[in-house]
Amino acid sequence: MKVVRIPSGIPGFDKLVEGGFKKDSINLVAGEPGAGKTIFAIQFLIEGCKRGEAGIYITFEEKKPKLYEDMSTFGWDLEKYEKKELFRFLEYTPEQVKKLLVEGGGIVDALVDKIKAKRIVIDSITSFSLLYEDELTKKEAALSLFDLINTWGCTAVLCSQSKTADHQPVMDAALEFEVDSIIIVYHSKRKGERVRALEIVKMRGTNIPSKTYGVKIGDNGLSVTSEIVKL
Repeated sequence: MKVVRIPSGIPGFDKLVEGGFKKDSINLVAGEPGAGKTIFAIQFLIEGCKRGEAGIYITFEEKKPKLYEDMSTFGWDLEKYEKKELFRFLEYTPEQVKKLLVEGGGIVDALVDKIKAKRIVIDSITSFSLLYEDELTKKEAALSLFDLINTWGCTAVLCSQSKTADHQPVMDAALEFEVDSIIIVYHSKRKGERVRALEIVKMRGTNIPSKTYGVKIGDNGLSVTSEIVKL
């Protein structure tokens, strides 16, 4: 059966992963603060908007006016897409998402159905994971969240804050095993200078490169270069 690919909207990325994310997959983008996780996630949703595919941005940390202003610097008019019902911003507390799992979707279910959402972002899953003290409950919560996302029929990007020097995602084993792909974005210091880079650690059913590539953030958002970076 032919695999359907969903374009990411990130220049230089899709050619590394056979054309994009697998349809209805759950993809983890991990990195330290300032690495470009939110830009990556919004750019993924903007690509959907351009294609007439509605998207939902669920955040625990971003404030709507600031996000809309920050993203406008890349020429992305989120308010315009919102008026067209192609983009929705939802600010949740981690506790509300925990309640969402218990209720089986609630308001998000209704919104996905209303705007026929095809893409969804959760930014970031780190705060949510901190509600759970041990690895077993973290894993159970992750599985419940992924089951819920799967019922929505959306291709998902989850952002995660790195917590260690080797940039491992906060939910560790629970997330690493269950997600369909793991992308790490770096903003590391090398010889006194900050270097941006991206590494595709895992993507199920996809031939992925073993190299780490340079990343640029410019007027049109984030892009992956052909430069091979050694961190």
